[in-house]
Amino acid sequence: MAYTPALSDRPRVLVVGGGYVGLYVALKLQKKVKAHGGIVTLVDPLPYMTYQPFLPEVAAGSIESRHAVVSHRMHLKQTEVITGRVTSIDHANKTAVVESEDGEVSFNVPYRDVVIAAGAVTRTFPIPGLAEEGIGLKTIEEALELRNTVLERIEAGSIMPDGPEKQRALTFVGVGGGFAGIEAMTEIEDMARHAAENNPRLKRSDLRFVLVEAMGRIMPEVTEHQAEWVVSHMRSRGIEVLLNTSLASAVGGKLELINMPDKTPAQSFETDTLLWTAGVQANPIVRQFGFPLDDRGRVKANAELHIIDDNGQPIDGAWTAGDVAAVPDLTGGGVGGFCVPNAQHAVRQAKLMAKNILAERWGVGEVKEYKHENLGAVAGLGLNKGVAKVMGIKLKGRLAWLAHRGYHGFAMPTMERKIRVVADWLLNAVLGRDTTEIADLETPYRAFRTAATPRKSAEPKPAEKKAEDKADEQAPADSR
Repeated sequence: MAYTPALSDRPRVLVVGGGYVGLYVALKLQKKVKAHGGIVTLVDPLPYMTYQPFLPEVAAGSIESRHAVVSHRMHLKQTEVITGRVTSIDHANKTAVVESEDGEVSFNVPYRDVVIAAGAVTRTFPIPGLAEEGIGLKTIEEALELRNTVLERIEAGSIMPDGPEKQRALTFVGVGGGFAGIEAMTEIEDMARHAAENNPRLKRSDLRFVLVEAMGRIMPEVTEHQAEWVVSHMRSRGIEVLLNTSLASAVGGKLELINMPDKTPAQSFETDTLLWTAGVQANPIVRQFGFPLDDRGRVKANAELHIIDDNGQPIDGAWTAGDVAAVPDLTGGGVGGFCVPNAQHAVRQAKLMAKNILAERWGVGEVKEYKHENLGAVAGLGLNKGVAKVMGIKLKGRLAWLAHRGYHGFAMPTMERKIRVVADWLLNAVLGRDTTEIADLETPYRAFRTAATPRKSAEPKPAEKKAEDKADEQAPADSR
């Protein structure tokens, strides 16, 4: 259906995507662009930005799920927010096609500058059964589902007799040994052991945790010594860490693991909970936008965050940054000469991009190149446990955990959300961890529909029906 809603007719900076880059570009530009007679328009299928480093803590119940997201409308008061998706871009005519989230409405949005900030999605492989059995950890909804699945399986397993079915219910597997996978597995293990302690029918040893990593080490962002310490730490907590091991099949919840690189069989077992965090890839939607892409599907960019053509020349009015962009790393670090996809780069690139757009379009300041030395990396491994390398200083244990919370608490966008997150942490410190499962999230109307559906009257038993028929035959005619 072709339809154009009431949109501003002012010169537009169109921001495609409302994640780290999109949110910060809009925050930094909305007032200044308006002061110059323009408008910032942000388009995203979700009405909020998700602070992904907090997803493991959401899954473990340390942070309320709504506090790990930032509402676009609440914090972008002077931005034109559209909850929908950009399906195509005609940059020659400076026009984008926007479709509503339900696909019912489609309309054109003109712009003067466009910011491609569509972010990244989970990278998967054609492993049999993965799509049916696996769960990712890129969205707040997935974090909630992971939490509830783990708690539900613990409760279900507690009433099962010893045997294969109980072992399957109480086996929790994660694939991927990067930061997301390590943090998720350690946070979940911490929460699950606590839940088991509160259940008199279970012992902590009834639960099994397995981390599968295809490479010979985990967490490439930290030193090899720190990575080895994390593996040792996880194993001391009863988490099986299988390095040089890959998932070959997950059909029906039966996992087939193979050794790398020779791909010989490793081991096989069953699980009801399979977490997949084995990497990310640029959002494939950018293939429909017509801008040049590199061999990894990322939008080509220069250090000024301009989109560039195949000859390396900047394209006027086209910008990109974050996980979806191939931005050169001028510090000499990164991977393949480009900035790695993380929140640290995305936020800083977004802030510089906002300044560069103002400088190029309205002459406010000067256009600069992006250059940022990585400050380091911090990871939480459950309550009071962590590992970090901050400005060359190596930390582990409680100090690293405090550094992790300090950094991400500070990095959480907007003061309002910072306060909510810190309040969650303080409440948990005082009241303890909450391991309450919220049931029926996938079928929230089940209870009402069951109550509202008339019950069928019970059919008479065969013997009763035969007696009724005989009585009818013997009854006088005038009584029928």
